[in-house]
Order: sequence, then C-alpha cells, then structure tokens
Amino acid sequence: MQDSATMFDRPLDGLSWPKWLAAIPDQIGSKGYAVPLGPQHAAIFVEKGSTLLVSFEAHHRIEDVSDNGHPLGWQMVKTLGWSHLCLASETDTWFRDGRVFAYFDRLIDSGFFDGFDTVIFYGAGPCGYAAAAFSVAAPGARVLTLQPQATLDPRVTEWDDRYIAMRRTAFDDRYGYAPDMLDAAQSAFVLYDPEVELDAMHAALFTRSNVTKFRMRHLGMRIDASLMRMNLLLRMLAQLSADKLTRASLARLYRARRDDGAYQFNLLKHTTRDDRHKLTQWLAKSVLERRDSPPFRKALARANNELAAQQNAK
Repeated sequence: MQDSATMFDRPLDGLSWPKWLAAIPDQIGSKGYAVPLGPQHAAIFVEKGSTLLVSFEAHHRIEDVSDNGHPLGWQMVKTLGWSHLCLASETDTWFRDGRVFAYFDRLIDSGFFDGFDTVIFYGAGPCGYAAAAFSVAAPGARVLTLQPQATLDPRVTEWDDRYIAMRRTAFDDRYGYAPDMLDAAQSAFVLYDPEVELDAMHAALFTRSNVTKFRMRHLGMRIDASLMRMNLLLRMLAQLSADKLTRASLARLYRARRDDGAYQFNLLKHTTRDDRHKLTQWLAKSVLERRDSPPFRKALARANNELAAQQNAK
C-alpha cells in the first residue's frame, strides 16, 4: 500500500484534462477517490487527517502553482497529514454546474464535513469565487480566497467586462452570491491587489464582520502564483488551520515580497511610470545592493539624471 510520502511522486504535468483525470486514481490508490461531475468537473478526495482542505482548482492553471501538475492540497497531505478534497475544473467555469451543486448536497446530507475537526476552503480568482460560495456547505469553516469575484450577475457587476461570455450563466440561484455564502464561515480572508481595479471592486462586496480583507499591492493578476513563488501560500493555510492567521500575521508574512524579484520589478514599473524618481532611486539602490540587475542599473541612472536636472533647474 502506498504511504503519504510516496503516493504523489508521479508527475502529472503536461497532461490533457482527460489524461490528467485518468492518472489520478493510480496516484491516490485506496486512500481516496476521483469521480467525474460531468465533462468539465471532478471531485478528488484523499483521506488522512482530521483537518480537511477543500480546494477549487482549474486544470489549465494548476501548473502555474505546481511544477508537477499536482493539486495544491496534496502538498498539505504529504507534509502536514491533512485530508484533501479537490474540486477540479477543466477551464474557468466558476463551478456553476448542477452536478457540482448535487455533489455538495450529497456531502451535506451524508454529514461528510462533520467528520473533520477543521475544514478550510481555498481558491483563487474564479476558483476563489467557488471557495467562498460553496463554503456554506460546511458551517464554521475557514476560508482563504485570493482575488475572488463576488458574482458575475450583470445586474450586480455589469462593470466587470472581463468575463462577458459568462453573463448568461446563472449566478442568482443555489450557491450563488459568494459574499452571502460566507455568512456561515467562522472566518474568511480575501486577498487582492488594489492596483487591479476590478478585483478591488469585487473585494469591496465581501465586506462582512467575519471577513478580513488584505491588500497585496503590486502582486498583479496572479496572486496565487506569486505567493507560491515566495513560499507563503502553504504557510498561510497552515496558520489558518491553527486559527493563527490574522491581519498582523499576514503583514509579517508579506514582508517576504521585499526579496522577490518579480515584486521588485512590478514596483519599479510603477515608480518609473509615475516619474517618482526619488523612490526609483531608493528601490534601485536597495536591489543592487543585493544583486546585479541591468534593468535596475538603467533605472537608477535615469533617476539620477532626472534628479540632477531638477536640481540644476532651481
């Protein structure tokens, strides 16, 4: 029988959606199950410990956060002994499918979530919407959601023109308006970049007494990939499981961005775009003290020239 240290060794990267699903049962063996929920969705369950992570993941984005193409929660199974339920979709569907609804109905009716001491829901973007929306199935759950949409119902969010093709999809029926579905959660965290205006507007709709909104400026469109690169996402989930994730702990963890090259470059783009020469000078010097980087050397030279010109003009 496979153990948790070896059961997930086989890489699943580079596989199409059908081949990826077909390979899952061999990976998890007798420790769980993988069942299709129609052609676009599947439920993959691995049973181990008394903490359950319910993650929502889109197959076409899994390799952005996992080099081997594994669901995010498998790492938590291996390292912390958690149980994991992955709701996977072929593409971005927001999991608006009656077969997914029926699956959660069956979990509720069977008392599935009652068998765990701690239940955590997680997702990012469209999957973040789903994590918030379906968390209502497990009252008292904890939720971590990155850049979630509140709804794509055009009567509520007609200002979001990124997903026009989804406007005919019903978001006003069961498991529909994500902010309302969080009312039964013990706590929820919504992480977003306020520089991404539409994400910030969705985040505003999640204002609730049990929701902590945390701004992660300059991380851009894929906060999940950025947090994985900085080794922060799994630490956040671990803190959430221990009921130790707070605004203060998030701020402490987020200090790691200062050493992240992608974050530094995003910040440089903002300072140069806004002609903030003093800030560009400070940023470039800070980065160059730690490593050589031609873009930052060029930016420092330009900032020095601009500041000298301003001084001479006085």
